[in-house]
Parts: sequence; C-alpha cells; structure tokens
Amino acid sequence: MTSTPSASGAAGSPGVAVIGYAFMGKAHSHAWRNVASLRPGAPGVRQQVLVGRDPEAVAMAARQYGWAESATDWRAVIERDDVDIVDVCVPGHLHGEVAIAALEAGKHVIAEKPLANTLGEAEKMVATARAAREHGVHSMVGFNYRRVPALVLARRHIAEGRLGDVRQVRVSYLQDWLADDAAPMTWRLRRELAGSGALGDLGSHAVDQVRFLLGQEVTAVNALTHTFVRERQGVDGPEEVSVDDAAWGTLRTDGGAVVSLEVTRMATARKNALGIEVYGSNGALRFDLESLNHLDLCLDGSEGFRRVLVTDQDDPYIDGWWPPGHVLGWDATFTNQAADLLAALAAGEEPTPSFEDGLAVQRVLAAIEESAARGGSCVDVDA
Repeated sequence: MTSTPSASGAAGSPGVAVIGYAFMGKAHSHAWRNVASLRPGAPGVRQQVLVGRDPEAVAMAARQYGWAESATDWRAVIERDDVDIVDVCVPGHLHGEVAIAALEAGKHVIAEKPLANTLGEAEKMVATARAAREHGVHSMVGFNYRRVPALVLARRHIAEGRLGDVRQVRVSYLQDWLADDAAPMTWRLRRELAGSGALGDLGSHAVDQVRFLLGQEVTAVNALTHTFVRERQGVDGPEEVSVDDAAWGTLRTDGGAVVSLEVTRMATARKNALGIEVYGSNGALRFDLESLNHLDLCLDGSEGFRRVLVTDQDDPYIDGWWPPGHVLGWDATFTNQAADLLAALAAGEEPTPSFEDGLAVQRVLAAIEESAARGGSCVDVDA
C-alpha cells in the first residue's frame, strides 16, 4: 500500500474507496475531489484509497487524482474502518463480486453501469442491496446522465404534461471509436469481461433515459444486434470479437409510447452523441449530448422548436456552478451524482437510481439480446 501526502475532506467526513483507476476511475475521482467545493451543501469526503491491480500505475494515479493512498487488494480495502463508501469502477464481470462483498461488509456502494453482465448477477446484487438496506446500508447505480441539467429539465416538462401524451421517442447513442477496422482489441470486446458490446455500454444509458424521462417501463422489444468487425488485433495476435458493435430496437412502454433505439460504436464522425427526441400530442423536445447545455423545446402546442441554454441559476443542478451562460461539461454529471449520493446518505435515504433501477435496465437489455437471437421477434420484458 502506498500513501500520498494528503487527501480532501475533514477527519469526520465519509471515507471513499474507488475500485479501478482507468477511464471511469478518473472521472469518479474528479467528482470526489471537487464535490464539496462545487455543490452547495455537499458534505466533504476523504479520498481514502484508490485500488488497482498494478501497484506502480495505481500509485501514480492516486497521486494525480488526489487520493491519500493506493492499494491492490480490494478485499482488504472494503474491510477497513476508514472506508465508508465503495465506488465500483471496474469492468462489468467484477461488478457483482465487488459490490456484494462491499455491501455485506457494511459499506455504501455506487457501481458503474450497467449494473452487471448478466441478469442473474444483477438479481443477486439487488437481493444483497435490499438486505443491506434493512441495516441502513445503501447502494446506487451510476447512470450519470440523469444529472445533466437539460435532461432533468426535459423530465420536468414531460411530467408536467407540457408535451401532452408521449407517443414516440427516438433515442440513439452513437460513437465511432471502433469504426476503424484497425482499432485494437480491448476488454470491452470480450464477452467474458464486458457482457455485451455497444448494447451494454451505450444501450444501458439509452434505456435508462427512456425510464427516467418518461417515468414508464419498457414492456416489449423487437431488436437486432450486429458485429461489423469480427476480429481485432490483440497483444498476442488476432482475436475474435465476441460482442456486438451495434444494436437496434423498437421498444414499447406501459404508458403506450413506442421507442426507436439505436446504439453503435461504428458511427463515423460521431464521438459521444446521445441523442433523444420525445414527441407528444401537444409538444416535443430534443437533446444531443454533444451539446449538453442545450435543450430544444416545443411546448404547450407552440409551433416549432426554440433552443434553450440550460445554465440559469433556477435550472436543475446549476446552483453552485457558474454564472448563467458559463456552460458545464461532461465531468459535471459525475460531480452532481456524487453530491446526490452524499445528500441521500446524510439523510438516511436510498439514493437513486437504485440497484433495482439497474436491474430494470438489465431486463430490457436481456430482452433485446433474446429478440436479436430469435431474428428480431417480439420478446416481452420480465416484470
């Protein structure tokens, strides 16, 4: 175990351990480091320990990200008395093992999405979370796009009925980092580690936004998945890609909406484009993550869209950030997420989205895979 000179937070603040120090570990570390200074009323935290397999690499990351210590044994870390919150940022095949062990050790848990690689594993995580909740130990799944101010505002307009009855939704998540056939093999392309490809990685966000924005559950799907590049160069030579590159689906909800879904890592020139369009009987809205401070609105029967910059002080999450017009970035979603988690824990309440929300998304993803395996036939989503 390696120590660094200092870490944020006072001695009485909850101690956090982040398991994993790569892309998501960095994003979550940034949030824990800044949450108390940027979110009004957010409790401080102690950035206690960053955990990873490579002792030298994780020690370097801990120093860079502001952690007091680094470690390589997550099992030992979750037993420590100075750790109160365990933040799971490892590949999907480890989510269940780490989260369940941490909850059973009496630690609050936030786990990155998707909740698990399989439906069975997600169900075990929910069962453990429910048992832990009886003892005041709480859990949360990291769907950070629920903390985009424009999307929270969109949800508010839908809930207030300003679009009328929601009829149609289009949701797409387009990336291009695998569009090049020469892009190398990574863990995200191995089913045993990632569970699925674009479907689990991007589709989980898309499905969660349907549930979040509409307040409705997906009840049935017709779907197709495809792997465009079936072999990629690994360290020891060519390897088979065992997950999907893209997925398409038609989803139906219990509120009567029909959803068109597309997720892909093969959309040339699209870097991180989560696009959402909602059409109701009396209005519409649209959003693009590549312009995350904007929301296009057509409300209460008005004609045509108007573009709104969602940075005013009375807009969701903007208090404590910057003056109006000074836009937020992608990293702000993780800071807002950390603040919401800390506020819920301080109040003794279950944070949202819960592990049950993660399981609901997992059931839709499983139905999409089943439909694709059956040639696109309709599959009901388990309740």
